[in-house]
Amino acid sequence: MKPKFWLERWQQNQTGFHQAEHNKLLLEYWSYLELPRDALVFVPLCGKTLDMRWLEYVGHKVVGVELARLAIENFFEDEPEGVREEVVDRFVSHQGANVCIYHGDFFDLTAPLIEGVVGLFDRGSLIALPPDMRFRYVDHMLRIIPEGCRILLLTIEYDQNLVAGPPHSVLPDEVETLYGVRCDIQLLESIVTSALPPHFLNQGVTQAVESIYLVTKRD
Repeated sequence: MKPKFWLERWQQNQTGFHQAEHNKLLLEYWSYLELPRDALVFVPLCGKTLDMRWLEYVGHKVVGVELARLAIENFFEDEPEGVREEVVDRFVSHQGANVCIYHGDFFDLTAPLIEGVVGLFDRGSLIALPPDMRFRYVDHMLRIIPEGCRILLLTIEYDQNLVAGPPHSVLPDEVETLYGVRCDIQLLESIVTSALPPHFLNQGVTQAVESIYLVTKRD
């Protein structure tokens, strides 16, 4: 699960993880964060997700970070006001009207680059990573987001012995281990789903559980 893995998937158009529409759980549960309409929100490992367009549509300013330049270029293809590029620390920032995406490694991101963020949406970032990288990812995330920041976290649970991720299975106990020391965690809902990647079905995994969490970094 090195950077090369994800870059090759974008280059080879192996992007089955990209959703062609807004995430339904985002639309249903985002209001639980109770953020102002003009709040700044963060989408880590964002790819070209249309969820950023929905967050922009409801009034938010959005900042993302993405390793693959191709994904960023695809996202901004139809940007009506054009895109401004600027070198910022170890990144190149791509600034549209209401969305800014940093091109670079998430682990190089520093707190000043996301200053003012009060909300975060994690649909596919945590579950994209194997266990050792999940700990590092969450540790870095909680170091750079401000106190009080609220996270809408989506996970998936299934028998990982039957099929390898990504997306990886992340159980409630692991969520508690990863976030519990520095955050308050509320399980909003768990839902059985059959909307799974084709390779899951090929290995006999026909159902999984999607869990929706509200995670708040303590003051």
